[in-house]
Amino acid sequence: MEKVIIYQVFTRLYGNRNTTRQENGTIEENGCGKMADFSSEVLKDIAQTGVSHIWYTGIIRHATTTDYTTYGIPRQHSAVVKGKAGSPYAIADYYDVDPDLAVNVSQRMQELEQLVERTHEAGLKMIIDFVPNHVARQYHSVCKPQGVKDLGEDDDPNCGFDPVNNNFYYCPGQRLVPYFDLYHGEEEPYIEEPAKATGNDHFNNAPGKNDWYETVKLNYGVDYYAGGIGHFEPIPDTWKKMTDILLFWASKGIDAFRCDMAEMVPAEFWSYATTIVKKKYKNIVFIGEVYNPYEYRHYIASGFDWLYDKVGMYDTMRSVICHHAPASAISGAWQQTDDIRDHMLYFLENHDEQRIASDFFAADAVKGIPAMIASLLMQQNPFMLYAGEEYGEQGMDKEGFSGNDGRTTIFDYWSIDTLCRAAEKKLTAKEKQLFDIHKRTMQIARKEKAVREGVFFDLMYVNGQLERQYVFLRQAGHDLLLVAVNFDDYAVAIDVNIPAHAIEYLKVKEGTYTATDLLTKEKEEITLKADNEVRLTLDARGGCVLKMKV
Repeated sequence: MEKVIIYQVFTRLYGNRNTTRQENGTIEENGCGKMADFSSEVLKDIAQTGVSHIWYTGIIRHATTTDYTTYGIPRQHSAVVKGKAGSPYAIADYYDVDPDLAVNVSQRMQELEQLVERTHEAGLKMIIDFVPNHVARQYHSVCKPQGVKDLGEDDDPNCGFDPVNNNFYYCPGQRLVPYFDLYHGEEEPYIEEPAKATGNDHFNNAPGKNDWYETVKLNYGVDYYAGGIGHFEPIPDTWKKMTDILLFWASKGIDAFRCDMAEMVPAEFWSYATTIVKKKYKNIVFIGEVYNPYEYRHYIASGFDWLYDKVGMYDTMRSVICHHAPASAISGAWQQTDDIRDHMLYFLENHDEQRIASDFFAADAVKGIPAMIASLLMQQNPFMLYAGEEYGEQGMDKEGFSGNDGRTTIFDYWSIDTLCRAAEKKLTAKEKQLFDIHKRTMQIARKEKAVREGVFFDLMYVNGQLERQYVFLRQAGHDLLLVAVNFDDYAVAIDVNIPAHAIEYLKVKEGTYTATDLLTKEKEEITLKADNEVRLTLDARGGCVLKMKV
């Protein structure tokens, strides 16, 4: 059994070594990372840290202000593009590779195929985004296979909702009149008539500043004008077109799809699509961005393998890191999804969330270390790391459209400070230590049988005295791990009660054992007895992973 560790890279940013970092800069000013930056050597280094899967964010062509018309790619009006680079979630052609990422734009699909090959040669599985809920306002596929009809090609725009034939929702007789300037520096205004519904379920012709105004909603047979009634027989045309897109990318050797805002698309579609795709590609994995805990089991039943554990585990870990909740809250978080625990994807950062080291979160990446150790080691389920997190990237740049919000931009041409300095071997001592503990913990998670397939036993229910520490056991065969992490800002010595139930449940023979801390390689003697205490010393914002042969 494998412990899955996903490394999310924002492909456009990851390999960019241009440090100009001009606010609102163009691709010529600020540069852009390429698929070619993921050389065999780079991918081998990523794999050696313990990563099993790499998620290349932003592979499929999306709306941008950069002009690629000389390559036959339609130009996008800047009024309906966020930032100079554009959002990777405003897809402009589902069958195309983003030209920003290619060294030779006319060979961009071949470069993608070579990236798939290199990724697999490094022993990694490859994840890309599938964005099913919405597309760019000016979506138009120029790379679709012969015989494939474009989204909206046969739509009747005079019909607000058609359950079978229309791919979009319309506002008949109404022109788009959003809050923003329709010229946006261009000679001609952006005109859309009739207006299409906006991606975040905004069903009129005037999306606001906080709406996903650069996108339009896809129609999966749900009549939102009549309160959300589903019409799924006969099969809506959108279902067929989107399933064909999944099959197209699966044929390229993609191992998994991270499905953007999956819960905004009806579960009935996912049952239909995942059944078809998995029948042809048996090992393909679907990862769902689902935020409503009441829908988790519904979407798992519809074919999803892993779901974001954002509202439960992420939010809890963030509160514990910031001392807004006791460490015992972690127990409550995993218990909420215990029946589906192998399907829950844990993470502490991704492109949507603020960096741990940002002023908006913990202001110091070290404060995330205990949460990282616990998230990686407490269950068998997958864990995700966002590129730069392992070095303590702050996300405090004012890049352009996104502003200074504690996140790494997804809208602008930019480069990531820590990744640039890591490539040049110019990391600070603190950044090197952060990387080292991330790497060691990930390797423990991947190598140790007790983590990969062992039993998890939470010790918090008999250790109510612990407010800022979290302790648990993992066990497989004769391997027993005692894991403790410290969320306090100072070193502590704690007495951890080992209940009789743990001794019985894990079938551990009482006695004194030599324990090796897998994080430091230091050894100590540990006496395990029913309802007895074990004294542990923990560094500030640190932890220990004590391995015993029992």
